[in-house]
Amino acid sequence: MIYITRRERFNAAHRLWNAEWSDEKNREVFGLCSNIHGHNWELVVTVKGEINPNTGFVMDLKDLSKVMKSEVTDKVDHTFLNEDVPFLKGKYPTTEIFAVEIWKILAPVLKEKYNTTLHCVKLIETPNHYVEYFGD
Repeated sequence: MIYITRRERFNAAHRLWNAEWSDEKNREVFGLCSNIHGHNWELVVTVKGEINPNTGFVMDLKDLSKVMKSEVTDKVDHTFLNEDVPFLKGKYPTTEIFAVEIWKILAPVLKEKYNTTLHCVKLIETPNHYVEYFGD
């Protein structure tokens, strides 16, 4: 088993806000993130599999890039995650939830089209924090 990784970048805004709470409670829990704000995000996807003896690849990294772009980054780039992204509708757009939703999109596509297994979705929100999700 070998692991390969690809990174894609995008820009998107969000607001951490619980509509059931008061303005004061939202500011207390989420601080400045209770305001609409944006990030230069990085999506890092790792897949695992066996090396194909005919190509030397687990998966062509150009194909992984295309899947990441078509399935995720093209849909979220320069959006307001709270309102503009169908797969996040009705969900808090925290980095944690965002990463889980990306997993749900990518895992079946990678398995069906490329016979690879998604190993990790790493979503970097800022240079100081990120989430890694390894599936259920």
